[in-house]
This record gives sequence, C-alpha cells and structure tokens, in this order.
Amino acid sequence: MPYKDTGRLEIENRGAVLIVRVDGGPHQVFGLDIANQLDKLLDRVDRDPGIRAVVFTGAHPERFVSHAAVGWLQEEGAASPRVGRRGAAAVVRVAKYVDRSRVLGAVMRRTPMRGALQLERLHTTFLRMNGSGVLFVAALNGSALGLGAEFAWACDLRVMADGDFFIGQPEILLGIIPGGGGTQRLTRLIGTHRSLAAILEGKPFTPAEALANGAVDKVVPQNAVVAHAVELAERFGKRPKGSVAAAKRAVYFGGSKSLQDGLHVERAEFFIRVTSKEGQELMLDYRKSTDTTGELPLYRPDTYEQALTSGTVPGRGPANGR
Repeated sequence: MPYKDTGRLEIENRGAVLIVRVDGGPHQVFGLDIANQLDKLLDRVDRDPGIRAVVFTGAHPERFVSHAAVGWLQEEGAASPRVGRRGAAAVVRVAKYVDRSRVLGAVMRRTPMRGALQLERLHTTFLRMNGSGVLFVAALNGSALGLGAEFAWACDLRVMADGDFFIGQPEILLGIIPGGGGTQRLTRLIGTHRSLAAILEGKPFTPAEALANGAVDKVVPQNAVVAHAVELAERFGKRPKGSVAAAKRAVYFGGSKSLQDGLHVERAEFFIRVTSKEGQELMLDYRKSTDTTGELPLYRPDTYEQALTSGTVPGRGPANGR
C-alpha cells in the first residue's frame, strides 16, 4: 500500500511556552507532514519575541514518536538512483545547495532527488532548533525509536517517563543507519564508544539507562512528564532570548570543532552579546549595584537566587529575557 501521510502538530498556547503534541496517526510515526509543520512552527516561534520555549510531547498515550514512517523512507529510497559512496556524497552536497536556493527546489522535488532534499530540509530544521533563542524540551511521555529519538536528541533538554518505555536507534536492524542526525547528536550526548555500540546493536535504552548515559536529563512518573518539562521550559526560558541563542550556537556548532575553531565561534557570539543594548544595560546595573552595596551581586546568595529565578541579575536593566 502506498505511503500516505496523516501526521500533524497540535499546538497549545501557555503564554511564553507552547506545548506541541505530535500526532503521528495510529502508529505515532514521524512523516513528511510533521517535518513540514515543524519547519513552519520554527518560523513562528523565531519571529515571536513572546515565545520563549516549546515543549514537545506525544499524542499517543505511550509513545513520544514511534520512529520515522518506514513507508516514507522506503518509497523515497526506491525512487532514488542507486549510487556508491562518492555518488551519495555528491547527491547530498547538491541537495544542500538546491535547498538553499529555494528556486530550483520546487522542480527538483519532482525528481528522484526529492528524498535527498527532504533529508536536507529535516537536518536544516533540526539545526535551526539548535541555533534558536527558543528553548526546546522533549517531554518523552513514552517510547521513541529512530527518528523519534533523533527528534528528542535535537531538543535542548529531555524529560522521560519512567516505566516500560525505551529510546534508541534500531535502524541497523532494517539494513540502514540513523539518518536524522542520530550518529552525530547521540555521539555528542553520550560519547563515541557508547553511541557506536548502541547504534551497532540496535538495542534501545531503558529510561534508567538513558539517564545514566546522559541521553536524557530527568526521569519522572509518566503522569508528571509534561509538567516537569514545562517547569524546565519556563525556568530556562526566562533567560535573555538573544543570549540563549548565542550560547546554543557556541555549544552546538563550536563544541564539535577543534578547540581553536570553537573558541572563534565563542568569541564571535560573545562579542555580539557584550555589545548588545541588553547586555550593556544589565552589566551597567551590576556595576551600580556593586558600588551601592559594596559587594558583588553574584556573591550575595539572595541576589543569586533571585537571578536564577528571574533569569537576569536583579537591577534596573531591561525586563527579563527581552
């Protein structure tokens, strides 16, 4: 039976936080419709200064996202020409530049190259999440395999339900490998050897294993997953949005480079923020508070606690997270 997409994102507004329920149909799979809607969601949250965080969770009672729609992958693979390693490298390289142009894209999407273009667009969407000033939290209300796990790895924080659930990369058992970023993001989360062993075996982590390995940040009872994820989103989302974006870019994009190149990324992001209106106002307030009280504000426990709660060091500067 030909693959037919039925996925959608259900968006609930909670002020500065959006709760997005991923509805992947009866089997809770991630297909092209969800990928396209996710791209549009990023357009919205990046444009709106009032949106500080997004919490993703599954519409299925026991699954975050099962995995990619296998029909989608198989049909696109069948429609694409068989190539060797060099040919594949050339195809994905061309897809990157075609996708950036947006002009040839519509034509190319009607050719056998459309699978490479779809994969390029999905990677670009996840990278946009990594460079955004919006915080993304995966509220794993159940299991996640393959692209479901890769979607969670692309988020900034992960809260997983305790119980008979699992998360991992089983693609090798289907004769393929992770294609949504799993070989790269899981490796950066848990280390090269543990990532390789998990991908080669195809066996997922239990919630306890995922927590111990650093693949998720917190494991809580299933009925508390979304609440804990929203709590994290609200707390981290109070930080200045521009600084959140700069820190994420420095860590995600600089952290995988050589030390020299990573420091270059950090310097550039630091320079942007230290010259920004917001950064200047907050630092001037810090200096004035030091002169007034005779002590550095971050060495006053009460002031530090207030800063952690509000997102900025208390003072006469801009409102939290402008």
